[in-house]
Amino acid sequence: MDGDSGKPPVRGLAAFASRDFRRYQMARMAVIVGAEAQTVAVAWQVYSITHRALDLGYTGLALFLPGLFLLLPAGHVADRYDRRKIILICYALQIVCTSALLAIAVLGLRNVWLVYAVLLLIGTGRSFSGPASSALIPHLVPEGHFVNAVTWGAAIFQLANIAGPALGGILFTLPLAWLFGGALAGAGIVYCATLLTLVSFLYLVGGLSVRLGRMEHRELSLKVVLAGFQYVRQSPILLGSFSLDLFVVLLGGSVALMPIFAQEILHTGPRGLGLLRAAPAIGALAVSLTLARFPLRRKAGLRLFVCVGMFGAATIVFGLSHNLALSLAALALSGAADMVSVVIRSSVLQLATPPEMRGRVSAVNSLFLGASNELGEFESGLTAQWMGAVRATVAGGVGALVVTGLWATLFPRLRRADELTAKALRSNWQSPPRDA
Repeated sequence: MDGDSGKPPVRGLAAFASRDFRRYQMARMAVIVGAEAQTVAVAWQVYSITHRALDLGYTGLALFLPGLFLLLPAGHVADRYDRRKIILICYALQIVCTSALLAIAVLGLRNVWLVYAVLLLIGTGRSFSGPASSALIPHLVPEGHFVNAVTWGAAIFQLANIAGPALGGILFTLPLAWLFGGALAGAGIVYCATLLTLVSFLYLVGGLSVRLGRMEHRELSLKVVLAGFQYVRQSPILLGSFSLDLFVVLLGGSVALMPIFAQEILHTGPRGLGLLRAAPAIGALAVSLTLARFPLRRKAGLRLFVCVGMFGAATIVFGLSHNLALSLAALALSGAADMVSVVIRSSVLQLATPPEMRGRVSAVNSLFLGASNELGEFESGLTAQWMGAVRATVAGGVGALVVTGLWATLFPRLRRADELTAKALRSNWQSPPRDA
């Protein structure tokens, strides 16, 4: 690849031999940290205007809604136009949006609907940048280094998600208002920092050597836009992995109930809640670093089902625990197991899909992920209201185990998936199934 080093890659760091991958991950780390910090500032800004918890929920809804309607056309755009340029345009829009949030903060405007309008624009940009970004990754590294690239991408995501909110909280409370005459106190300082991360992102991504051009050459039609759904429906490996994640997260997610466990069951208060929220990320980060050094070689499908089963079992332990240390260990284990499945599913997504279809298939995957996360929180709240937090969490873990066993039977090709390579995964799909 252009700009790659001629030296042999260090074991565990193979993906970083690619100059484009190095630049893209630096950019991604910066922009995720900035986005997470901005999320903290937006939440405080909205709550300071309305003092209503419901309005905080609307911030997430404003970011989610554009994707619900735009992800399918966004997938087509990612396949029809240069993915690098799409990403640059979307993040240029993000700069405009963050500048608008900064203006709202500096001018002291108290209209929360202005904030929601900006968040809708941010969600629109993310709808188009998401499929393009996902489809771009396989072009940044040789295929032999792709699983390593996915693993490091997941590790960087976890690091950024830990560092971003912490940075936002620190910047929000820094006593620097006197330096700016009070104009940039609180949220304004955070938005300035986010703007710096966005500018650095545009600089780094703009310098990528990869130039893809058009991947899909057919004219726009409903059939072309929906081709991603059709491809996933015909691929047992993709359909199985997408739907497995959907139902397991839908049933086994416990994030929305953590405040109840911290307050009423573990009796640890806000500090304990922070530890509970951080535990899955810490487990995931530890496993991602381990996988970078000792990558998955064989039996990818079997490992996927084992780890999804471990996620369900860890959820049950967390639901039954009345000890903070045990609860933290269970959550860390759930994060670790989920990280293995993330690496496998992300690799399957890209390697089992032809390059010209990756944007639309990534968009379908984003719909599954969005549905599982958003509906999962609603399902957790609903079942907890009905049967209590402990019973709801345990039932969700049991449901995740049942889904794991059922999916292992319904999707034997996914269970038998071996090497994480394009040749192996596509031949697994195209070859006649063996007896289960």
